[in-house]
Amino acid sequence: MTISAIQRTSAGRNGVGAFILQCKRLDFHYCDWAGSSKGMNLFLQHQLPQFAASHPSIEIHVSPRPSKHPVIRGHFINGAQHAICVRNLAKEQVLQKAEILRDMSGEKATRVKGGRVVGSLNEGIRGVWDPYHGAKAPSFSG
Repeated sequence: MTISAIQRTSAGRNGVGAFILQCKRLDFHYCDWAGSSKGMNLFLQHQLPQFAASHPSIEIHVSPRPSKHPVIRGHFINGAQHAICVRNLAKEQVLQKAEILRDMSGEKATRVKGGRVVGSLNEGIRGVWDPYHGAKAPSFSG
């Protein structure tokens, strides 16, 4: 009698291994006539097909906007929208801006107040520092 191993695939737990891009749609607006859309037009002709093929989960819309500067607008799954103007940029720079929108979460950028703030449930081993700790107490006599 032969012993055979049971074949088992790993099960995903808590979304580990299941990454979902937050960007659901990219709108590319351009002008055929204006010189500020030259890089956008070259990007649409040469690099957009590869970009769209490598990201099938993102819906791509291309539409003309006569007499306006070129814009890339990202729509996110949380309902937010972000637009980046790409006037007078080369096609490689337009690709970088499209990748920035692809990688964004759609949330507003928030500033952490207080500099380096570390949140923890555990208290620090050393405790809270104050200037009166140590071997010598500072003397204020003059």
